Amino acid sequence: MHHAYVICSETKEGIAVAHKHIEKHLGLVVHANPDVVTLEFGLLSVNDAREVAIIAAQAPIGGNKKAIVIAATRVYHEAQNALLKIFEEPPKGLTLFLILSTQGGLLPTLRSRVQILGSENPVTEISEDTVAFLRESKEKRSTLIKKLSTGKDDVERRENREKVIGILNGIERVAYQKGVRGGETVVLLSDIAELRTHLYDRAAPVRMILEHLSLTIPKDLVL
Repeated sequence: MHHAYVICSETKEGIAVAHKHIEKHLGLVVHANPDVVTLEFGLLSVNDAREVAIIAAQAPIGGNKKAIVIAATRVYHEAQNALLKIFEEPPKGLTLFLILSTQGGLLPTLRSRVQILGSENPVTEISEDTVAFLRESKEKRSTLIKKLSTGKDDVERRENREKVIGILNGIERVAYQKGVRGGETVVLLSDIAELRTHLYDRAAPVRMILEHLSLTIPKDLVL
């Protein structure tokens, strides 16, 4: 049995999938068990990842097995790097679960250390920003790009960057849902994978990324 899993799902469902796996395959009771730790985050920071590592280093209390479920909306690259050691060499008896809305943002180094655990109902929700980006005219899309590429402070700029990541994830889902497999879509999906990686950097050129995306969306994907 593997020691580390990623579940691509909405938070609540992903936690349910992880708990079911823990009970079935690890033989641990989930409810009121100190050896089953469930942590929920919006944006998983480096400090959060270090806190996870501290919890992971603590020995099981009621036996020789322990599970940690980490659910996050987003995980920055720095935080993923901070998690690498425990995902590569977890303490004996520890099983890890990382729940994300998509595996597209996973660093290759972390992806190589986990097994993808399927969800019965993968995430299919498309954000309002994604719908607007795909539906609006080029002029209105330019207005949206300008709005998302600015911010009065670090908090607003970070929130806008999160929205842009959501747009990339949404466009990716639309492409797969529509089953469009033309050459332009293959290029688009490849671009999205690369652009999403850049967006996890705080200094990402958000405007350039969105403008490039706007120019490369195939007509078949316009809603």
